[in-house]
Amino acid sequence: MVISTLRTLKHGLENALSALQRRRRAAEMERTAPHATRAQIAVDLKRLGIVPGDVLFMHSSLKSLGFVEGGPAAVIDALLDAIGPDGTLLLPTYWIPGGTLLATCELPDYVFDPRQHGTHMGALPAAFLERPGLKRSVHPTHSCAAVGPAAQFLVEAHHLAPSVFGEGSPWQRFATLPQGKVLGLGISMGPVTIYHRVEDEMGQDFPVPVWLERTYSLPCIDHDGRRCMVPVRPFAPEIVQRRIDQKGRDDLRQWFARDFSAAGIKVNGRVAEADAWFVRGQDFMVHMRALAKRGITIYSTAEELARADAGS
Repeated sequence: MVISTLRTLKHGLENALSALQRRRRAAEMERTAPHATRAQIAVDLKRLGIVPGDVLFMHSSLKSLGFVEGGPAAVIDALLDAIGPDGTLLLPTYWIPGGTLLATCELPDYVFDPRQHGTHMGALPAAFLERPGLKRSVHPTHSCAAVGPAAQFLVEAHHLAPSVFGEGSPWQRFATLPQGKVLGLGISMGPVTIYHRVEDEMGQDFPVPVWLERTYSLPCIDHDGRRCMVPVRPFAPEIVQRRIDQKGRDDLRQWFARDFSAAGIKVNGRVAEADAWFVRGQDFMVHMRALAKRGITIYSTAEELARADAGS
């Protein structure tokens, strides 16, 4: 009981500190950055190629847009304006209190509760969690949230999936939708999680052994207050160090951006002050499978990339 109370207090202090830091950053942005509006962002999204009825799986950097009048809520409104009432917006709203999957799996007494826990993914996903009608998946590390007609379908079975990105997960279900688009606002091709769906799908045929042997079972509380146990298999730490989202892998991020663009599946543009891009979800999966069969993955070394370029 004491440990649980102290953890709750710690989370409260962390959330308060994060909120204070966000307010300070917003004040600085308002003074120094170009301003953007909901209407401008919606127009730019449509110019990029986002259309009514799209299902967007978005990864973003709020500050890259400039100072948005109305804050994160205005960005979300603009996205919903662009996709219309028939579209669905899906965001990662991860809560990983240990900092990594492995460290979180080894936390004593950790129980994820979507009614209590927010997200470590920044101001925009945090604001998204406050949207009326939002649906959020029950998962101890990689919870996702969605608004729109496909929201329930995308998130309802995550806690029943055999792995984070497995059958029934938001990634697996998103990849079945022909109207799905992976959208990046102000980010590179590094922090994009649909990569991991290909790893899970291919299993032993994936060129790199990315997972540890052990699968943990972590407790969660669902939206009705019922307890459930959810399987989580962490990434192998030594493999993570060379992944596309790591600081030293700008070479890999640039290679993937060039390759996806050359394949004609990555659409590039600009939204407010941010570089923006999208790839259709099904195209993303097909291309990643093809690259994996050539031995190219988001863990490829510089030497492997050079050999791929020489052989292309």
